[in-house]
Amino acid sequence: MVDVVFSGLSDPGLLRSSNQDDYYIDPEGRFFMVADGMGGYAGGEEASRLATAAIKAYLNEHWHSETAMVVLLERALYQANNAILEDQRQHPERADMGTTIVVVTFRSRDSQPWCAHVGDSRLYRLRGDDLEQITEDHTWIAKAIRAGEVSPDHSRSHPWRHVLSQCLGRDDLDEIDIQPIQVQTGDRLLLCSDGLTEELTDSLIASHLTSIPACEAAAAALVSSAKQRGGRDNITVVVVNY
Repeated sequence: MVDVVFSGLSDPGLLRSSNQDDYYIDPEGRFFMVADGMGGYAGGEEASRLATAAIKAYLNEHWHSETAMVVLLERALYQANNAILEDQRQHPERADMGTTIVVVTFRSRDSQPWCAHVGDSRLYRLRGDDLEQITEDHTWIAKAIRAGEVSPDHSRSHPWRHVLSQCLGRDDLDEIDIQPIQVQTGDRLLLCSDGLTEELTDSLIASHLTSIPACEAAAAALVSSAKQRGGRDNITVVVVNY
């Protein structure tokens, strides 16, 4: 067993009547995930739920296999994508639904944890006072920033900042980012939907994570702070102490 302490919290926010986010925490601390659904009231909720359920089932079934984690994660996310596509075929009214996903796994045989993600739900690592975004958003605005076409400061108010370049629930899914995560004792990991990062800057996120040691209290403080600053979207966080 890997020695981790963890907690998660999801909130609909102040403006949405439903919560299209979903998250899952393995009770044994083996894997964690956050999904942010889209596609209308029923579609978004169903897409995020299908994704977390499919990934959970696949990882549970193959966890003790000899398959490398990078392969397990790729197969699990494609399994989730196929589950959403099949639901779209059976329910045409949900044909435009999709979801982002970010998954972190801790398997004792691996020297480091692994992360897989699609879309703009994020993974952060806090080491000391330094917060680092580990994942790169699959969005139009992220590509524009990397190309030097938009400044990071301008990106927070850009009208196209939420346009995804990739998500689960698409026939043309071809951008699953999978990577090992370098961690050391004392690090904290934060998985979150964009309802958090839309309201809080990285410096505010770091402030909460550095000042509140307990995972449950830190998760609650992050969600509360996002709501105090507008809470315009569903907000979901998972905090993991390594």
